[in-house]
Amino acid sequence: MTDDVMRFFAAWMLTHEAADEGLKAAVLRGDEGGADGMSGGPDAFVDGLAAMVAEEKEKLKRDLEARARGEEVSIEQTPDPAMEELRFEVGELRGRLDNIESLLETLVRRTTAGK
Repeated sequence: MTDDVMRFFAAWMLTHEAADEGLKAAVLRGDEGGADGMSGGPDAFVDGLAAMVAEEKEKLKRDLEARARGEEVSIEQTPDPAMEELRFEVGELRGRLDNIESLLETLVRRTTAGK
């Protein structure tokens, strides 16, 4: 029984080690590919994506370290104009729906008041 458990954990560790090494290699290839690297085929896309995720991971580590030192960390997000426009339109729709709801409540009150 103990040998089976140890063998399972060894296989689990080996699998993760191989995946980690594969991911590290993809990150290196993605870094070498540059900005145009993601258009070089299916492997290039994965490599470029891995490099972008690794860069974001490093930023996250720096932010966490700064927070551990008690520094204020602000997450940089540039607003997406399309998303801002969508938020505005949703707000407009909400306003219109509120008006329609008020009108319907008024109509219901008037029709039930006369009965």
